[in-house]
Amino acid sequence: MISVRPLALFHAAAVAAAALLLIGATPPPLGPLPERVTFPSADGQTTLIGYVFKPEGPHPAKTPAVVMMHGRAGPYSSLAEGRYDASTLSQRHQKWGHLWAQQGYLAILVDGFGPRGFPQGFTHQSYKERPESVNEVTVRPLDAYGALAYLRTRNDVAADRIALQGWSNGASATLATMSSATPALKSLSPTSGFRGAMAFYPGCGLKGKFKAGLIPYAPLRVFVGTADEEISPQECSDLVDESRKRTDVLLEVVRKEIQRQVKTLGIATKDDLARLESKLTKQTGAKAKSSASKPGSNGRAAKKKTAKKATAKKSAKKSAKKSTTSTKKAASKAAS
Repeated sequence: MISVRPLALFHAAAVAAAALLLIGATPPPLGPLPERVTFPSADGQTTLIGYVFKPEGPHPAKTPAVVMMHGRAGPYSSLAEGRYDASTLSQRHQKWGHLWAQQGYLAILVDGFGPRGFPQGFTHQSYKERPESVNEVTVRPLDAYGALAYLRTRNDVAADRIALQGWSNGASATLATMSSATPALKSLSPTSGFRGAMAFYPGCGLKGKFKAGLIPYAPLRVFVGTADEEISPQECSDLVDESRKRTDVLLEVVRKEIQRQVKTLGIATKDDLARLESKLTKQTGAKAKSSASKPGSNGRAAKKKTAKKATAKKSAKKSAKKSTTSTKKAASKAAS
């Protein structure tokens, strides 16, 4: 059985980091462009493209790492206009990469669509027409393990401290990747595979492959928004509930009454998470963390505070006016 502590820290980091976005704090600024690298997918036939965000600031010689799996729209901006490289990565992916880098992690964004001829990604309505070469259950997990193998060849990465993070279609791939039934690795464990993973708003149908449940080999947490109109939050809850009947490995679903546009951050490794949580807590403050639990609450609190100040100011002026009138009357009476 996997210890509760690592996953609890995963969630703490996710919540603390999410506060930076949800309370209206300035998102991490875009930094230097990531390094473009290539490496083989575990499918044995595709050469993938990866964008490496190296740790920024002081860090140990070997750092933990995060493999990031993009969604159905691919890793590039909708304004790329045919140019698909580090300079046209979507701002969302750049900011995520730099956020991890600023916390001392090496992050790699895997482009699994471009090398297969679909750099522009896909629309939501195209799901049934997408080619088998980008199947999120049978193919994209092989890309994730290709990235894992690549990172383990680098002398600046702690080989046993690599985590996985995915969004949307990439989150579905993350679920399949973490399944103990994946054919990508013969012997799976948090040390031979990924240390843990977080999947943000995945489609949990997974081609019908896991109707009897999905048994992850390492801690896995699923984040869904109950107002998401593109995937079924209930389907994800059902998948997790069914899976829990068959495993002791920690598997959880976190449901929030939010839309897909509200993003939370997520996944790291055990030893550095306490440091990350502490740093982010100091940046946001206890009150900020509390207000971050409800999108928009920070704005409402600010308005309430402003209104209170205005009322106090108005009251002070009224008191001053009353005092001045009383003084004039007293002076007039004394003079008579």
